[in-house]
Amino acid sequence: MSQLFSTHEVTNQPPPFEGRNLFADDAPLRSAIARYAPQAADALHALGTTFGSQEAFERGRLANEHPPRLKTHDRQGRRLDIVEFHPAYHQCMATSFAAGLHCSTWEHLATPGAAPPPGAQAARAAGFYMAAQMESGHCCPVTMTHAAISTLRLAPALAAEWLPRSLSRTYDPSFRPAREKTSVTFGMGMTEKQGGTDVRTNATTAEPIAPGAGGGTHRLIGHKWFMSAPMSDAFLVLAQAPGGLSCFLLPRFLPDGTVNAIHFQRLKDKLGNRSNASSEVEFHGAEAWLIGEEGRGVPAIIEMVTATRLDCAVSSAGLMRLALANAVHHTRYRTVFQRHLIDQPLMAAVLADMALDVEAATALSFRLAAAVDAAPHDERQRAWVRLMTPVTKLWVCKLAPALVYEAMECLGGNGYVEDGLLARIYREVPVNAIWEGSGNVMALDMLRVLQREPDAVAMVIEEIAANSAGSATLHNAVARIKGWLSDPQNIEMRARQISEALAVLAAATLLNAQAPATVSDAFIATRIGGLPRQLYGQGLQSSDVRGIVDRVLPS
Repeated sequence: MSQLFSTHEVTNQPPPFEGRNLFADDAPLRSAIARYAPQAADALHALGTTFGSQEAFERGRLANEHPPRLKTHDRQGRRLDIVEFHPAYHQCMATSFAAGLHCSTWEHLATPGAAPPPGAQAARAAGFYMAAQMESGHCCPVTMTHAAISTLRLAPALAAEWLPRSLSRTYDPSFRPAREKTSVTFGMGMTEKQGGTDVRTNATTAEPIAPGAGGGTHRLIGHKWFMSAPMSDAFLVLAQAPGGLSCFLLPRFLPDGTVNAIHFQRLKDKLGNRSNASSEVEFHGAEAWLIGEEGRGVPAIIEMVTATRLDCAVSSAGLMRLALANAVHHTRYRTVFQRHLIDQPLMAAVLADMALDVEAATALSFRLAAAVDAAPHDERQRAWVRLMTPVTKLWVCKLAPALVYEAMECLGGNGYVEDGLLARIYREVPVNAIWEGSGNVMALDMLRVLQREPDAVAMVIEEIAANSAGSATLHNAVARIKGWLSDPQNIEMRARQISEALAVLAAATLLNAQAPATVSDAFIATRIGGLPRQLYGQGLQSSDVRGIVDRVLPS
C-alpha cells in the first residue's frame, strides 16, 4: 500500500555538512596557528572535532530556535529579573568555558610572577573562531568575560575577589551570589538612549555612599539602552560620578546576599544573535564599586573594548569560513545540467573569489591577535594593535554579510530556508559590524591614530612595506597609501576609504608573505591591481581557480 503513494526518490542532495573537524579542514587557520601558536595545534585539533560535531551544531540550532525569555516577576508579583535560556545554550557555554575561551589568556594570573604562554591570544582566537561557527550568539558573554578581566585588574581589591571564579573553566549558570558559585560571567553596559556611541553624554549618576575596596561603594540611578549578557554575575558600566564619567563594577547580588536593584525592562528583539540576550535596564539605586579613577571611565574600559573588537573580527572571519565551506560542500555534490556545480567555471570562479576574502580576513585577524600577544613587550606590536584594531574590525566585519549572502546563493533555495545554516549565519553577521563601534566609529578611531600617533603609523607602514617584497603592484599601493596618509585635505570624509585601503593592503602583504602563490597573486591582482568590482567571480585566471577552491575544504 505504501508503494501506491510513493511520489519520488530523494536524489541529487548533498550529505549533511556537520560532523567535520573545523581545525583540520581549515588550511588558512592551520597556517595562522603554525605561524603564531604552534604549540596549541594539537589542542585546537581536538577542539575542532568538538565544535564541528553534529551534536554541537544541533545545540546551536536549538539555542537559536528557542531564544531567551525575560521573567521580570514571579506569580505573586515579586521582582525576579531573571533571563531563562534553553538547555542547549548552556551546553554551548559549557563547551566554550571548558576550552577556556573566557579566560585562557589570563590563567597565568593565578600564579604570582607568571607570564602568559607565547601565542596565548592567537590560540584563544582560533578557539573563538571555531566556537562562533558552532553557535555565534553565546560568544557574547564569553568575550565580555574574557575582556572584563583587563579592566578588573585596575582595582586590585576587586580583582582579588572576582578573579578566581573568572578563571574557572567550570560553567555555572545558577542565579545566586558569586561567592557561592564555581565560576562567573561578566556583561557590559555603556550606551544610553540619548547618546549611544557618545558615552560622554551618559546621564546615569553614581553617588558615593561608602568608602571601601578601590574607590568605594556608589549608588547608580539611571538606565542603559543596551546591556550585554544580562544573565551575568556582574557588569562593567559607565556612569557620571562627582569627578566625571567613571567605570564601575555592578554585581547582581550584594554582599549580604540580596539581589541588586537592577531592573530589566525588556530583551531586545534582534534581527539575529537570537540565542543571546541583550537588554534594556534601569538602575534603582543599584550598588556598584569604582574601578580606576573618577573621571577616567573611558580609559579604564578601553582595553576591554580593544579585546572585544578583536573578537568581532575573529568571529566574523569564522562565520565567513563556515558559509564558504558550506557552499563548497554543496556544490561538490549538487549536479545541474549534468555537471557538478563546482566543476562549472562560473560557479568555481565565484567560490574561488570568496575564498580569497576568507583567506585575507583570517590572515589579518590572526595577525592582530599575534600583535596583542606581543604588545606588552614590543613597541611595534603595540603600534599594530592601536592602528589595526579598528581597521581590521571595520573591514572584516563589513566584508562578512556580502560574502555570506553570496554563499547562500550558491545553495539556491536550500540556502534561503531556516532548515540549514546559511540563513542563520546571514542574520548573525551584521551585529559584529555594529557591536563595539560601527564602521564610522572605527574609521574615526583610525583617524585619531593617524593624527595623534604618527610614529605608530610609520611602524605599521614599515612592516606592510617589508611584506610587499617582490610585488610591484604592492610596492605601488604602499606608495599610494603613504600619499593618502600625508594629505590632510578632507581626511575625515575619506576615513572609510583610507581604512579599507589600509586593511586590503595589509591583508595582501600578509598573503604575499605567507600564503601559497595562487592565493596571494590572485588576491593582489583582483583587490589591489584590478578594475573596480562589486560582484564576486571577476578577474580570476582559470588556471588558478580550482587550486584555490580545493584549498577551502578537503574532498
